[in-house]
Amino acid sequence: MGVALALSLLFVFLPMAVSRLTGTHAPDSEKLSEYECGFPAFEAPRKPFDVRFYLVAILFIIFDLEAAFLFPWAVVVLDLGWEAWGAMMVFLGILTIGFIYEWKKGALDWD
Repeated sequence: MGVALALSLLFVFLPMAVSRLTGTHAPDSEKLSEYECGFPAFEAPRKPFDVRFYLVAILFIIFDLEAAFLFPWAVVVLDLGWEAWGAMMVFLGILTIGFIYEWKKGALDWD
């Protein structure tokens, strides 16, 4: 237990000590500039994000999972019988009804 604790502390604090000794810790204006997207932020970081992005992202995940369920089912559907076919049709029907509902509510409309 002691060896594990010593190694974990070494892996945490050794890089910080090396950076202090080599001088890479000194921030300047170039190091503090925007690096993720290449341009300054337009608005304050605490401003709420548009919820439509999350709705589209969730829809993508749902339909991506649908495809993940559909491919293995399609491979073995002849071996599983009519019950499996009916269950998948109910699953696809529920997803289709949900997609139509979201479409009618305007969740996919971008301004």
